[in-house]
Amino acid sequence: MNHDAYSDDYIRTILDEVKTVAMVGASANAVRPSYFVLKYLLSKGYEVWPINPGHAGGEILGQRVYASLKDLPGTPDMVDIFRNSAAAGLVVDEILAEPMRPKAIWMQLTVRNDAAARKAEAAGIKVVMDRCPKIEYGRLSGEIGWAGVNSRTLSARRPTLKAGFQHRGLGGDRKIDPMD
Repeated sequence: MNHDAYSDDYIRTILDEVKTVAMVGASANAVRPSYFVLKYLLSKGYEVWPINPGHAGGEILGQRVYASLKDLPGTPDMVDIFRNSAAAGLVVDEILAEPMRPKAIWMQLTVRNDAAARKAEAAGIKVVMDRCPKIEYGRLSGEIGWAGVNSRTLSARRPTLKAGFQHRGLGGDRKIDPMD
């Protein structure tokens, strides 16, 4: 896998298949990126399990916080790593030591560990590095364009604003009304 460039289909498939996300390095501090990514993923309908040993047993955004991956109530579909590149390798080793494994491992912006990615991919786990699921979801849904950011996606179709938040689902199986 070329981790310097991901196809939109690769990212979209991961974001569509995932329902539960374990966020390693989640923060209760509202100005930290992990906090607002957690908030965003919750708003899109994902179930997010924050992992932070310092807050274990407490709550972040109404979600119970766990001390480690071993403490989770089940196997997440994706592990989102908000730790540095060296620590990401340790997280991947912890994931690979378990019999039940996620479908995907996502390393946040500036986090890249090629050796860990090779190990995870050899075990059949999809890997994304140096990307943010919040940004990628917004880009692929066209939502990020509402703020004037170039989504790199061209379409003549007007975005449809709905009541409340747009919810999880980027799949290509949606019906498109030609009258839109």
